[in-house]
Amino acid sequence: MVMYKTQGLLVDQFLYFFLRLRKNEIRRVVQKVQTLHPNDTPEQLARRLINTQCALSFIGGSLLYLPQLFPLAGNVLKIAGFAGGASILTRMHLYLILEIALLYGHDIEDQARVAEMMAIVSATGLTAATPFVVSGLNWNRFASIPTSGITVATMTQLIGVAAIQLYSSKRLRASEQSSLQMA
Repeated sequence: MVMYKTQGLLVDQFLYFFLRLRKNEIRRVVQKVQTLHPNDTPEQLARRLINTQCALSFIGGSLLYLPQLFPLAGNVLKIAGFAGGASILTRMHLYLILEIALLYGHDIEDQARVAEMMAIVSATGLTAATPFVVSGLNWNRFASIPTSGITVATMTQLIGVAAIQLYSSKRLRASEQSSLQMA
C-alpha cells in the first residue's frame, strides 16, 4: 500500500484562492469522461481530455493577443490582459495534469503533485509571454492572433503528453513494487 503525504493547508489555500483550483471539479470531469467512455484506457481518456483542452487553449491563446491589437490601449491594459490570460491558461493546464493523474489512479491530494503543478505554472508563464514575443517580431498584427493560439495549444499538447508519460510510468512502478512485496 502506498502512503501519500497530503498537501499542506497553505498550499491548498494558495491553489484554491489564487488559482481557483477546485479539486471536486477535477474529480467530476474525470468521472464524466470515464462514464461517457467506459471501455477506454486511461491513456485514451487522457487524450480525449488533451484534445478538448487544446481547442480551448487555442481560443485562450488567441484571446491573449487581443490587447496587443490596440496600439493606443496602453501598457496597463496589455499587462492586465497578459495577467488575466496567464491565470486562465495556468488553471486550464493544472486541471489537465490533475485530471490525467486521477485517470491513472494517483491521489491529487498527494504532496508530489505540488512540484508537478509548479512546473506547469512555469511552463504556462513562458507560453503566456508569446504575445510579447510575437509583437517584437513586427508581424502583421492579425497574423499574430492564430500564432498565439497555436503556441498555447501546442504547449497544452506537450503538457498533456508529458503528464501521460509521467503518470503512466509512476503507475507502472507502483504496480511493480506491490507485486514484488507480494512475492
